[in-house]
Amino acid sequence: MTRTAAQRQAADAVGRRGEDYAAAWLERRGWTVLARRVRTKAGEVDLIARRDALVAFVEVKVRATAAELDHAIDEHRLSRVAAAAELLMEQYAQAGDDIRVDVILLAPGARARHIENAWIG
Repeated sequence: MTRTAAQRQAADAVGRRGEDYAAAWLERRGWTVLARRVRTKAGEVDLIARRDALVAFVEVKVRATAAELDHAIDEHRLSRVAAAAELLMEQYAQAGDDIRVDVILLAPGARARHIENAWIG
């Protein structure tokens, strides 16, 4: 299905609001958001966050209902985030840091779901 420009803009706005919410959610839990929407030749990372010696490359997915969250992320998408993280590690991680790919799933009326270390590649 091809989306119109208006549909793409609306989806982008929902995604940005979700990323803003996820960033604030992480910050309330002691994380520092280092960057947002970082693009590489391998793909995009929605959020890059640090807590102590851990750097997380975070994919944020927003869906209209909580039921849709179970199908919001797939291996292909995670592999693109992981590939982008590989390219960005030197810039955001320091020697001795742990690095992982996380996912935050959001839907209206549902609690945020934080899947830690979602990519085991």
